[in-house]
Amino acid sequence: MNTGLVQDWRYLNHNMGPYHVESPARLEVIYKMIEAEPAFSNLVFIKPREATEEEIALIHYPSYIERLKETRGKPRVILDPDTSTCALSYETALLAVGGVLEAAQAIMEKRVDNAFALIRPPGHHAESSRAMGFCLFNNVAIAAKWLKKQFGLEKILIVDWDLHHGNGTQHAFYREKEVLYFSTHQFPFYPGTGNWDEVGEAEGTGYTFNVPLSPGKGDADYFFIFKEILYPIVQSYQPQFILVSAGFDIYAGDPLGGMMVTAKGFAALTAQLMEMARENCEGRLLLVLEGGYSLEGLKNGVREILYQLSGLREPPVLEPTISTLTRKELAPAFDYLKLYWHKK
Repeated sequence: MNTGLVQDWRYLNHNMGPYHVESPARLEVIYKMIEAEPAFSNLVFIKPREATEEEIALIHYPSYIERLKETRGKPRVILDPDTSTCALSYETALLAVGGVLEAAQAIMEKRVDNAFALIRPPGHHAESSRAMGFCLFNNVAIAAKWLKKQFGLEKILIVDWDLHHGNGTQHAFYREKEVLYFSTHQFPFYPGTGNWDEVGEAEGTGYTFNVPLSPGKGDADYFFIFKEILYPIVQSYQPQFILVSAGFDIYAGDPLGGMMVTAKGFAALTAQLMEMARENCEGRLLLVLEGGYSLEGLKNGVREILYQLSGLREPPVLEPTISTLTRKELAPAFDYLKLYWHKK
């Protein structure tokens, strides 16, 4: 496989303080792992650029963009209890969006088969008019809108496996059917959204699909969800592009999380998504880094995903087996699956 990689040390310029979990060290440990792995020398480097204000405005209000622009050069601006900027945060956030867009374009132009945008700050909590949960601009949501505008795509799938629900992404497409948002997340947990009955509105009804989960879910649980719930939706929807909000806070031992996914689990989920992409959209698959605060989890998880994306390792063998208790917990998913996707 010809796998693209967005990597730039300037992403470390965004710094919310020495004790903040969303720190530059998150990318530093990943970048050093990639440099030390000879097998990754054949990855295709995709040079990021700063996104334009017009591109950012596909999701965010001009007044919000202006507010973030005003933080340039200021040592610290508090945007919400969890989120702040430093002097270089605005430019870094533009570079994050631009890196995702460059990767999406490389996939559409067939210069790469798939890609991983290793960027920060993350984005899936960012609303159209506010920063939230460490996020400034909604990188993945902007990319989906940009793909619609730039290439005329009419069916885009966003899969969000981050520990936290991507409220900003959900709200961006809640009334649209051109973008299907599928999220697995710990619930109830920050930010409090993402319950079963949040399914979209108007013509977007059914095109938001949430799978809220209690803590303790591991590799087999997530594999089951992807195989038995997400896969039928994808086969019915037949997306033209798959975007992934790839959060690593579901890793076992993450300081903010309560899930038990291993590096092998991340590899298995990626292999599943690659299969869905091959069957439906010429392999078009773009992963974008979101959360994840265990440096070990980030390093090991990203390594195994890159092995899968580039075809350097066979997919791990996992059985989609779950406990009786988890099966009962997932019962609403099968109700909504039957309600919205067995008819489409």
